[in-house]
Amino acid sequence: MAVKIRLQRHGKKNFAFFHIVVADSRAPRDGRFIEQLGSYNPNTNPATIVLNAEQALKWLNVGAQPTLTARRILSYEGVLLRKHLQDGVAKGALTQAQADEKFAAWKAQKDQKVAAKVTSLKNEAIAKAKEAKAAEIKVNEARAQAIAKRNAEAAAAAAEAAAEATEEAAAEPVETPAE
Repeated sequence: MAVKIRLQRHGKKNFAFFHIVVADSRAPRDGRFIEQLGSYNPNTNPATIVLNAEQALKWLNVGAQPTLTARRILSYEGVLLRKHLQDGVAKGALTQAQADEKFAAWKAQKDQKVAAKVTSLKNEAIAKAKEAKAAEIKVNEARAQAIAKRNAEAAAAAAEAAAEATEEAAAEPVETPAE
């Protein structure tokens, strides 16, 4: 039986998320599986990955083959690095302590990189919000100036019309009714 570590699609149209599962390669994509290892949500930035690394490593050690996307996720989470380090320990190239130290250093660097990305995305969003607010204030000021100009022109026209009306009234002779 060929066992694969692959993704199982869930969610709605244009908003999918995936379960990471171990399944027989002959089973349908969204069908029967042996074990669920975690989930992958590409809709968030950065993508959310929840993975049981120990179980994934166990399945890799017994011969499960990951698909290309599953391989990338396992690599991103460090499962493939851990398997590589375990193989090195088994061959005697390094000790378990050295392997654990290398993995811990890699994990710390990876966590720092992800945190930096989250921070930069948050700062970018704040900067965009400030730009939008400044643009909105600028537009509002332009509108206020245009309204004030229109009101001033209307007031001047009304004052001019009132002045003309008073001039006409003063220029007309006052007629007294004949008795």
